[in-house]
This record gives sequence, C-alpha cells and structure tokens, in this order.
Amino acid sequence: MCPCRLRPLVPGGVAVSPVRWLSCHTVIGRRRISRFLNNLARPHVTQQDLAAGYAAMAADEADEQEAEAWAEALIGDVADEPSGR
Repeated sequence: MCPCRLRPLVPGGVAVSPVRWLSCHTVIGRRRISRFLNNLARPHVTQQDLAAGYAAMAADEADEQEAEAWAEALIGDVADEPSGR
C-alpha cells in the first residue's frame, strides 16, 4: 500500500499527489523528504518574515530605547566584575 495521502496527516501538513510522493521517495530518499521540502521553502518564506519582523522592531522606538538601556546597564555590570584570571 502506498504511504501517500491526498489529505495532510497533521495540521499544517502538505498534501502531495501519490506520483510526486513516489518520485520524491525514489530521488530524495526515505525519511529525507520533509527536510528537503523545508530547505527548499525556507529561503522563500523566512526572508519576508525576517524583514517584516526587523522593520516592526525598528519602528517600535520605546522598545528600542528599553533594549538600549538594558544593554548599557549590562555593559556597566560587566565592567565592574573582577577579572576571572
């Protein structure tokens, strides 16, 4: 029996036709198809998400000021620490 399904097995899963599944299974190999598809899709979806996320963070001036204050305080704490050597 073919392990293929026309419906996703898990929420958010991807439906693949039986012909495509068998082709992937033959060419890519068993237990490597998910990783292959993830690696194939990642550059197309993460760049947009990252760019939007960074733009949103940069636009939040209050959060940026809080982060800068935290970083400056951390630098001051480290400068006061005795040397571990």
